[in-house]
Amino acid sequence: MTKPMGPIPPEFAGQRGMLTIAGQSAAAWLEGSEGSVFVYDPAIVASRVARFRAAFPTIDLHYAIKANPFAPLLAAMAGLVDGFDVASSGELAKVAGLGRPVSFAGPGKRDGELVAALEAGVTLNLESEGEARRALGLAERLGVVPRLAVRVNPDVELRGSGMKMGGRPSPFGIDAVRVPALVRELVAAGADWRGFHIYAGSQALDPQAIADTQAATLALAARLADEAGAAPPLVNLGGGFGVPYFAGDRSLDIELVGAALDQALATRPAILAETRFAIELGRWLVAEAGVYLARIVDRKESGGETFLILDGGLNHQLAASGNFGTVVRRNYPLALAHAMGVEAAETVSVVGPLCTPLDRLGDRVALPIAQAGDIVAIFLAGAYGASASPAAFLGHPPAVEYVGGVRRA
Repeated sequence: MTKPMGPIPPEFAGQRGMLTIAGQSAAAWLEGSEGSVFVYDPAIVASRVARFRAAFPTIDLHYAIKANPFAPLLAAMAGLVDGFDVASSGELAKVAGLGRPVSFAGPGKRDGELVAALEAGVTLNLESEGEARRALGLAERLGVVPRLAVRVNPDVELRGSGMKMGGRPSPFGIDAVRVPALVRELVAAGADWRGFHIYAGSQALDPQAIADTQAATLALAARLADEAGAAPPLVNLGGGFGVPYFAGDRSLDIELVGAALDQALATRPAILAETRFAIELGRWLVAEAGVYLARIVDRKESGGETFLILDGGLNHQLAASGNFGTVVRRNYPLALAHAMGVEAAETVSVVGPLCTPLDRLGDRVALPIAQAGDIVAIFLAGAYGASASPAAFLGHPPAVEYVGGVRRA
């Protein structure tokens, strides 16, 4: 059983401001909407970027748009970040015309996607030798010089990460031992070799673990470059910066990470002397900038348990239901929008309208007394929300998204 939580744990008290984004209340954001809404605050994103810049003054910042590809949010971020990272031709189309460098990662790129990337002049992060040779062949047919980087499946993993992306057999990237030979092949073929993409894990909250992984990544990049006989123009160090989704989690001290990386760079091997470095972030930039708002449609009792049934559920906010890679389901911070800070009076389960027991957004949470028509706010909803959820399941209305007053159904 999940431990009950109060209206909102003290560590999430700052999220209260999310309920008056752009001067509007939760009720105002829902007014006129058929169902639930996501609201994103670009000012919070800008604040996160400023904090990153202060902690990592010499590092490029890339936004992994899979975290949240809402078009108005991407437009706002174009002026804040140094590049976008995409993982499909659909995502590539979303950032076209935004005036930022783009890199394209992800296994299983189809020929049409490779062609789109080659024609757009973006950097392809190659996930296999086969993909590399297809890209070279297509580039020759198109008469273009391909911009190619090698995604490395590192022989290290990010300790304590929620999702490990290295140190094991993987569909992502090329095993480190095979990378130097591929780099030599790319250079010999006349490609514009752009360097390495090395991603070891995600959703980590231990700053020392991230710092250790970054140091190991620098050492790995230098070793691979030495063996290949070519200095990488850029090394994407991945990301892995987590956010505190659950009661008891502590926010990541990125200043500690930045200081450690600065020290590691000061003593980096000579072959990396002219290399630029990038960190690729998604949820750390946008998760805390979003809130999901849903109305209570019904209140019911069953077997001594009280259920609050919302007009949206895992079809809009899959991650909060615990069905997006969480090993042990825990509650995201949530509250009654009109009763923030009011003492809890009952323990309830907050569920969605779908015909599956998986549609549970809050398991035995302590809340003030709630009735039909009240609004539930689920925080940390800026990443992996609407676009990461099965919106078509059971045919309920999609959630509406807002950023800075811009709305899209």
